[in-house]
Amino acid sequence: MYIISSHNMLKKAQRQGYAVPAFNIHNLETLQVVAATAAQYRSPVILAGTTGTYHYGGLENLIVIVKALAHEHQIPLALHLDHHEDPADIFHKINAGIRSVMIDGSHFPFEENVALVKQIVEYSHRYDASVEAELGRLGGQEDDLIVAGKDAIYTSPEAAVEFVARTGIDSLAVAIGTAHGLYQAEPQLDFARLEQIRDRVAVPLVLHGASGLSDSDIRRCISLGICKVNVATELKIAFSDALKDYFNQHPDANDPRHYMQPAKSAMQRVVEKVIGVCGCEGKL
Repeated sequence: MYIISSHNMLKKAQRQGYAVPAFNIHNLETLQVVAATAAQYRSPVILAGTTGTYHYGGLENLIVIVKALAHEHQIPLALHLDHHEDPADIFHKINAGIRSVMIDGSHFPFEENVALVKQIVEYSHRYDASVEAELGRLGGQEDDLIVAGKDAIYTSPEAAVEFVARTGIDSLAVAIGTAHGLYQAEPQLDFARLEQIRDRVAVPLVLHGASGLSDSDIRRCISLGICKVNVATELKIAFSDALKDYFNQHPDANDPRHYMQPAKSAMQRVVEKVIGVCGCEGKL
């Protein structure tokens, strides 16, 4: 088994009416948990890393580990570039073996976003790498990316049609009221907007900022065309809370082979829940 593009798994999800979860990975333990749980439930998954994650873990290290996990569990895995912005960095990672890219030009004016994304698509498709792009802008924080609530912009259904046609992207991340990080208040999602986008755009749609959303909201988004659901903060909180709790109970603990286990179990419960909500069990 090997690292694959996310194109076919998202198109299959689109045809069959479920979503593929994309879990942001931050360390070896996250990778192990997501891959093992995906294999257990025969679920497609995407392993997403921000630029900070690739800097922390090392590009070559992450690629080798994901290939090893795919071989160990006999499942294909998509290793994804999440919220990448620098074309040279993206090209370097594609050349190293990455086959799934999210280019984020959402902070640029429309024409600049189109030009940037088109450049990434032209290069990526030569290597059978799929490309996701974002139109509109989510508020909140994702790694080093911080967007104030007042700067969040919803996706225009009309602009989405032009954006997809001119860029040739494989999937579109939409802004319908979700946010990165923790929600300070219950989010009010614009389901009508999502439905309008789905009616006009043929490519799979992506929902960022799913951590903290209710299961019913996520399922409704999937019913309206979302094919990829991004989860990051929920995994981090589960991991860190379990780790802190272990040290509170065992202040003299010093063996990571022991204290990492409850943290991994906490993340596994999150992964299992998300797979269930996305309806992707048995869809590998």
